[in-house]
Formats: sequence, structure tokens, C-alpha cells
Amino acid sequence: MVICENLLFSHGAKIQNYKSGEFIFHEGSSTKFYFQIKTGTVKLTNFHEDGKEFIHGLPFEGHCFGETYLFTDKEYAVNAIAVTECDIIKVEKSRFHDLISQKPGLMLSIYRYTADRMHYKYVMSAPLSMMNPFTRLKKFFDHIKVYFGYKEPYSFFIPYTRQQLAAITGLRTETVIRTIKKMEREKLVRLDNSKIYY
Repeated sequence: MVICENLLFSHGAKIQNYKSGEFIFHEGSSTKFYFQIKTGTVKLTNFHEDGKEFIHGLPFEGHCFGETYLFTDKEYAVNAIAVTECDIIKVEKSRFHDLISQKPGLMLSIYRYTADRMHYKYVMSAPLSMMNPFTRLKKFFDHIKVYFGYKEPYSFFIPYTRQQLAAITGLRTETVIRTIKKMEREKLVRLDNSKIYY
């Protein structure tokens, strides 16, 4: 977890439950809270005019999200939506600022967390600009496998649906399905029914 839950609760944190598909915040809204996930998975996403979705990230238990907006007056540039049922720890912005001023070492934890996310963005931005779907998916699989500490072939279960993979990589769902089958033929992934092991 980014910040100890007990510390958050000692500074007025509350837990709010969100159902799958429920918005936690909308693009264009102002920042009112620090959010940290107690249980569940959230997606940070944008919707294009044609209805197509682009997923920027899928933070889960122990992760925070939208925290950079606590240090600016800008409005959210993304939506945060519960993917599964979630319990989210929320601390009002002013109370969060009080906590940071009392415990400035927490800024290092937040900065380290944000730096990891920026690293992911840099790793993924070049492959996303390439037209080759195989490269896009492989680069993404490589990154998340290393992030979770797996090394052996087929040891890591890819925890995303084909539709989520499409939204993360900017591909069409049909393209993701075809590319995963090609990866299976080349023995890069193992499929077990709908589950993908990398």
C-alpha cells in the first residue's frame, strides 16, 4: 500500500463502497479527495467521441489513484470507474495536505509510486506508437510480468480480459484475439480456456 491505512484513518479517512461500473470521479471534475484502494480494481479511462475507450491504468488493492491532482488546481483529465466492487479509502483534500505537512516523508512514498507509473508510461508509449499489435502486447506483457516478479515462461496469469487489453493497448478487441492466438502458435503464451499465461 502507498500509505498506511491506519495513518489515513487517524486523519479522517472514510471507506466508501462502489459497485462495478460506478464512477468514482469524472473527467473534468475537481479534486476533493485522496483515494486509496482497500479492495477491488479501478480503471482510469477516457471515452472517445465514437464511444471507444482507452484505459490508462488498472490500479488495484493497495494502490492510490488521482493523487497528482491533489497538488494542482487542474481538473481530472480521466475518469475513475470501479471495474469490480471496490472499497475505497477517501481522505478530504485539506486533511490530506495536513497529513503531508505533518509527515513530509510520505511525499517520498507518493513520489516513488508516481515514478513507477511514469516508468510504465514511458515503457509503453513507444510501442503504442508502433503499428505492430504483436509488439504492443508483448511489451505490455513483459512489463506487467516483471512488475509482479515473475520470470518463468507461462508462470504469470494475465489478469485482464481481451477487451481490457484492447483498451489498454489502443487495439481493437478482434486484433487482440488474433494476436494472442499468434503468440500461442509462437509459444510465447499458453492458453487455458480463456485464461492467458505468459
